[in-house]
Amino acid sequence: MLELRPHYTPHTSLPVARKRLHFALIALCLVASACGPVALTERSPNVVFILADDLGWRDTGLYGSEFFETPNIDLLAERGMVFTNAYAAAAICSPTRASIMTGLHPARLGITTASGHLQRETLAKGLRPRGSRSQPALAADSVTRLRLEYVTLAEALRAVGYVTGHFGKWHLGREPYDALAQGFDVDIPHTPGPGPSGGYLGPWRFWPDMGADGEHIEDRMAVEATKFMRENRDRPFFLNYWCFSVHAPIQAKPELIEKYRGLAIPDYPQRNPIYGAMVESLDDAVGTLVAAIDELGIADDTIIVFFSDNGGMVHRFNDGVPVTSNAPLRSGKSSIYEGGVREPLVVVWPGQVAPGSKSDEIVQSVDFYPTLLEMTGTPPRHEQAFDGISMVPALRGKTLEREAIFTYIPNYTAATMQRPSTAVRRGDWKLIRFFADGAAQTDRYELYNLRDDVGETNDLAGSHPRLVAELDGLIEAFLRDTDAVVPKPNPAYVEGLDPFPDGPARVEN
Repeated sequence: MLELRPHYTPHTSLPVARKRLHFALIALCLVASACGPVALTERSPNVVFILADDLGWRDTGLYGSEFFETPNIDLLAERGMVFTNAYAAAAICSPTRASIMTGLHPARLGITTASGHLQRETLAKGLRPRGSRSQPALAADSVTRLRLEYVTLAEALRAVGYVTGHFGKWHLGREPYDALAQGFDVDIPHTPGPGPSGGYLGPWRFWPDMGADGEHIEDRMAVEATKFMRENRDRPFFLNYWCFSVHAPIQAKPELIEKYRGLAIPDYPQRNPIYGAMVESLDDAVGTLVAAIDELGIADDTIIVFFSDNGGMVHRFNDGVPVTSNAPLRSGKSSIYEGGVREPLVVVWPGQVAPGSKSDEIVQSVDFYPTLLEMTGTPPRHEQAFDGISMVPALRGKTLEREAIFTYIPNYTAATMQRPSTAVRRGDWKLIRFFADGAAQTDRYELYNLRDDVGETNDLAGSHPRLVAELDGLIEAFLRDTDAVVPKPNPAYVEGLDPFPDGPARVEN
């Protein structure tokens, strides 16, 4: 049976000023024994959370790339643990970011698309009232803001004495839903956009006071982040470094492009020189952060997490060359298949995680919040619960007590021909339910054994009807527990029309 866990029920409304007072009171409460012990008698560990944007599972040397050079990311593995089965809760940025900040699933939050930068403010989840005649399902209408009533990870850590800094991409809402309103003391460069508007090379439109001609945004962000660490070296800090890299536009330092042009092998799946240069700049930023941690003498007191928000971009091309390949995984960013949601993950926890270790446990982005609370000795609010679980047993080489994880993408996306769907992974088995996508607009199912078929090429749904029914029961309980918006048959649909008659959208950039 699926264990249905209670969840945090948000307040109806909290203005920003009242919210800050609210969490100041939480801080006072947390030091009282009634709220449980707080592990601040000794130095609490710093937390450096590095989130790459659109970096594919196979885009680092650590996970098998033979083209992209990522020595700094690879060296993190020598300090900590590599996860082989780490998942984003969604296949696109805003929902995954929301799941990290809240420990709650996008299905519960209602954030299901890359919508945090939109001018439109939508706070309630629901179905779109109408759909295209070529779409058999009515898709979800995504929430566009991370509502202020959720207790974010930054607020939880700040309440027990952490100084908090956010650097880079936010994408969870414009003011008053920005990072400064969600628990961060510092937010640089304080932009709501989905990527580096105007490009990676300075000067930047979204940061007009910074950026020399040709300066790379990731170089500047890493320098600003090291300043934050240096200024706060004597107190616990939470550094949320959410990279702009390697999101579009596909743009990089000219000298690095030439380097990778010389390394490219014709017909090799990963051979895009511009993207190779972008990945190297990302890796350089990781190196800058880690070097600063070492230089400041705080390495033994610093947790480092490296993760990506969704799969690599397989729909973008330069001069006919694909930006990247997630092979052997199927598809990429925006897709419910493995290439869209399986991510690189390295966790460094000095004195607790064996250096150079590996875990095959199944973890997901909703797990970071409860995990980091346990790692820092920070108790949750007494009524607060999460859709995720703590990874700490896995970090100590043990198994996790979890039955399944879920993915929820209730929207159409032309980039990968993604149809409204949800999926469950239990052990080696993964079942996908495509809403209203079968005969007469009934739900359609695909079943894969990921141990034998990580590329999801052999659909076993027809030969395992009992297993399909069993796993679909888990999906049904998940949708009910999270009060998810469930796509319904579109009454305007004309049978036989294909929502993607030209195949996946191809973007030249």
